Amino acid sequence: MSMKTIAVLTSGGDAPGMNAAVRAVAQTALSNGMTVYGIKGGYKGLVEDDMELLDVNRVSDVIRWGGTFLLSSRYPQFAEDAVQKQAVAVCKKRGIEGVVVIGGDGSFRGAKALSEQGIPCIGIPGTIDNDIVCTDYTIGYDTCLNTILDMVDRMQDTIASHSRCIVVEVMGRDAGWLALNSAIAVGATAVIVPEIPHDIDRDIITRVQKAKDAGKTHFVVVVSEGIGGVEAIAKRIEAETGVESRAVVLAHVQRGGSPTVQDRVAASRMGNHAVKLLMQGTGNRVVVMQKNEVLDLDIHEGLAMTKSIDKALYELAYEVSL
Repeated sequence: MSMKTIAVLTSGGDAPGMNAAVRAVAQTALSNGMTVYGIKGGYKGLVEDDMELLDVNRVSDVIRWGGTFLLSSRYPQFAEDAVQKQAVAVCKKRGIEGVVVIGGDGSFRGAKALSEQGIPCIGIPGTIDNDIVCTDYTIGYDTCLNTILDMVDRMQDTIASHSRCIVVEVMGRDAGWLALNSAIAVGATAVIVPEIPHDIDRDIITRVQKAKDAGKTHFVVVVSEGIGGVEAIAKRIEAETGVESRAVVLAHVQRGGSPTVQDRVAASRMGNHAVKLLMQGTGNRVVVMQKNEVLDLDIHEGLAMTKSIDKALYELAYEVSL
């Protein structure tokens, strides 16, 4: 089956590189003589028929933009059968034969449901957290890491000048990938992630004290937001080691900014692959990157997979951290 009209939407939290993926979807579709709609505001926009035709001019410059020009939203109502049927009716009215969904696990569950309602969907992993279990890499992850690196490097200029410690909370929800890799990159003294049991005295206080005894005068501790409590951790460090300590929550600054080369290229590869699948009449798939190769899996299979933190990398972080 050769599709003539498709649509693309972004859903859930925004991630740098989403626009690059939308561009790749649109350009690939247009290059193959297809019509492509950009759905505004995720699944909510699909249900409410809020969309625009995408052409070369509309997507020509978006590859360098952060966020998503199609807008995004969380729309739990899409779990309801009647709402899904309303989305199908909109697709049929517009002549939309397939949809590319860029987002996280929740977005993929919506894509799975829409596929089961008769509209073939392809999911593309877009989230800064890198927590989608079936793929090694998600769009936005590298840009977010580089933003964390830049922010903490800047703060280290100040803490080095004043012999302080900062306890930095980074995003990632219940996944520690951002915390672990950023901790290694900034030379943190300690890192705490949700996937590995921790003890504040053993894994933070003792290490800060040991580094202080070795002559180090400033310290960085990275904590995943799934752990929380950075204010309390900073107070304990100061009380037990005598090192003046501050808690810093980077928050949504991590989501923004122009995407890196890695995110632009990964997004372009994934977007192109998604359209090629729809051109074959294939739906209910998720595009993944494994060992730097772009592949696709059944959405059921992808959502059922498990992903754990790299324990060897965690051990490395502590071996090189003082």
